[in-house]
Amino acid sequence: MPKKVIIMGAAGRDFHNFNTYFRDNPAYQVVAFTATQIPNIEGRRYPPELAGSLYPQGIPIYGEEELPHLVESHQVDEVVFAYSDVSHQYVMHKASQVLALGADFRLMGPKFTMLKSQKPVVAVCAVRTGSGKSQTTRHVCRILKDMGKKVVVVRHPMPYGDLAAQAVQRFASFEDLEAHRCTIEEREEYEPHLEQGFVVYAGVDYQRILEKAEQEGDVVVWDGGNNDLPFFTPDLHIVVVDPHRPGHEIAYHPGETNLRMAQVVVINKVETAHPENIEKVRQNVAAYNPQAVIVEAASPFFIEKPEEIRGKRVLVIEDGPTLTHGEMPYGAGVTAARRFGAGEIIDPRPYAVGSIREAYEKYPHMGALLPAMGYSPRQIQELKETINNTPCDLVLAATPVNLERILKVRCPVKRVRYELQVIGHPTLEEIIRQRLA
Repeated sequence: MPKKVIIMGAAGRDFHNFNTYFRDNPAYQVVAFTATQIPNIEGRRYPPELAGSLYPQGIPIYGEEELPHLVESHQVDEVVFAYSDVSHQYVMHKASQVLALGADFRLMGPKFTMLKSQKPVVAVCAVRTGSGKSQTTRHVCRILKDMGKKVVVVRHPMPYGDLAAQAVQRFASFEDLEAHRCTIEEREEYEPHLEQGFVVYAGVDYQRILEKAEQEGDVVVWDGGNNDLPFFTPDLHIVVVDPHRPGHEIAYHPGETNLRMAQVVVINKVETAHPENIEKVRQNVAAYNPQAVIVEAASPFFIEKPEEIRGKRVLVIEDGPTLTHGEMPYGAGVTAARRFGAGEIIDPRPYAVGSIREAYEKYPHMGALLPAMGYSPRQIQELKETINNTPCDLVLAATPVNLERILKVRCPVKRVRYELQVIGHPTLEEIIRQRLA
């Protein structure tokens, strides 16, 4: 009899593990996925078009709170944990819950889940959400372009809509974002690459995505997300660590695994972190991965006409996942508001509506700033209402997406952009040229 399996996930790693290991494997019967972290992804089905011949009806997706009932009612043999950016303690609490229910608890590694590419792969990952992986990826893409390489970016999955329609997605223009009905979270990751002229692939079925990317580019850049491991076997594995959260690089899953696997570790944000925290992170990198090459970098921000911030009542909008499960209490927007003399940072919490208000209840560490959450049309509307309800003179948006393309709000919006600047030697360019020679 096949082993009965539940895969715990968040609409990303869970589907990839299924596709690469369980989909056509008669030794297992996946009876359900569970979902957490991302709102409104349960209640769907993993469609039969993606699930394969063993699952003609597809596979149901439930909220993670139903896990005990599902294990007992289906007499489940094994539960696979398949999401990321959670503490080691959190993982073991989930393991203890599953073991107490009588099932095995499993974490799947690279051997069974990484796909091998026919083209060179540069993977950019992080130890926590919000470490600065996105600007590092953009920096790497520019280096490869200057080397004469045609770069194709493959982004970690964010399939929050119709899974069958999102199986393989290609983005080459802003019109493609509209055609695929992208959420704010998707736009945050795709728009900056499109602005630089790079094609981006994403979706659900990463074997098919890899084949498409290989046909189109000389080099595949894996743009990791949520501190997850790469889906493709990297020829060069770059991992970003954050000295604003020293110690997190060895305390979160699977960030520590990324750290131990890395060939290059980028200590980012050194211009704003305390020297003792930078040194603590450096010591942890040396202790856990002494073979890794360490690169130091800054992530300075850029604002057009920053003098217009002075004296204003400012609503600060920061990257959503960085604030929520990334656990950062602030980001570049707050720093910019303070540096350029904002008269007041307005607290949006009294004016929040719907799921935005619920996010503050779920993540009480968030202070007087607004997470750019928009996982669905309804949530995007609630974000817009929250912004318009907040009595401010200026919106300071420190999220990679251009919110004015999506939202029409009553106050002027000023963008805070940030890019990676490598400090000292070796540089990422020197390393990439040497490794990909």
